[in-house]
Amino acid sequence: MIADRIRQARLAAGLTLGALGEKIGVSHTAIQKYEKGLLTPSSSQLLKLARACGIRGEYFFRTHAVELLRPEFRKTSTLGKTAKNALKIRILEQVEKRVELLIAFPESPLLVFHPPAALPTHIATMDELEGFADLVRNAWQLGMNPIADLTDTLEGLGLLIIVVDEENPGFSGLTAKARTDDGQEFPIVAVSKRWPGDRQRFTLAHELGHLLLEGRLRDGIDEEKACDRFAGAFLAPQVAVRQLLGHQRHALEWQELHALKHEFGLSIAGWLQRAKQCGVIGDAAHLSMVKQFSARGWRKKEPGEPLLPEHPRLFEQLVYRALAEDYISAGKAAELLGIPMMRFHKERQLDLLDAVAHQ
Repeated sequence: MIADRIRQARLAAGLTLGALGEKIGVSHTAIQKYEKGLLTPSSSQLLKLARACGIRGEYFFRTHAVELLRPEFRKTSTLGKTAKNALKIRILEQVEKRVELLIAFPESPLLVFHPPAALPTHIATMDELEGFADLVRNAWQLGMNPIADLTDTLEGLGLLIIVVDEENPGFSGLTAKARTDDGQEFPIVAVSKRWPGDRQRFTLAHELGHLLLEGRLRDGIDEEKACDRFAGAFLAPQVAVRQLLGHQRHALEWQELHALKHEFGLSIAGWLQRAKQCGVIGDAAHLSMVKQFSARGWRKKEPGEPLLPEHPRLFEQLVYRALAEDYISAGKAAELLGIPMMRFHKERQLDLLDAVAHQ
């Protein structure tokens, strides 16, 4: 187990055998023997390995094996094979923490994620995704108003949301299932920490589309485009688009789209697309505004303050819940949260919040 984890940690850190050996003062042959289980590193060497790979030492001793099943990156991803493998290992490391926490509870505190039962089994056209998204919202009792905290909503439905600190702009999202060694499965959606909130939200909704639309699309329908259409309809339902923009317009103002972006958490570009999809503006008006949008350089960065990034809270909340019920120790809680004990004790007593409030 330790041998496998040393290799996983090295790959996740993007290090060659030689580079890792140089960092901790051993030969690449020694690292190779560590990874094959032919040589066992000392406790001090394991600590050096952990530091070199940017992880905590307890990673090497976790006993709950988790497998990442059918990981699917966004088709727009430009990551190479090596980068994808490293990212999958980093995501898996976060999933292992969550699974270890869930196993500590006598009964799982999470709902089991299931697509709504009344969804149509066959989607023949892209326009049918409007009604499909409405059915999903209604089944989950979300109404037609903005979803204030999408991460919290999806986690409450049983999805594990992972926000990955990934600087490579080629990564935006991934879906997969995690299977534990006792056969339990958990659906996962991972998004990049580097993107603004509106892009994260669209990616989350897009990846949700993959989970819900699997096996439902008619042959010939592009799944990526279908998931994009679902994401837009899920975040900004047709009834809301027509109510707020009107049923038919000759033109739109950028300011109204900017305001709606901050109300619904969907980008200005996304709202412009929704206006066309819902028949509010025609092709000519849409094309004219898209050209203006591009000419102003807004494809790279939209105007105004960016939306705050998504921040999963369920994991941290469950750590403290398990601690309060004596399912885990304070040391284990700090380990799962990835923070030193001194900081953990201060956060547990809300000392850090008091310090910030009195600044």
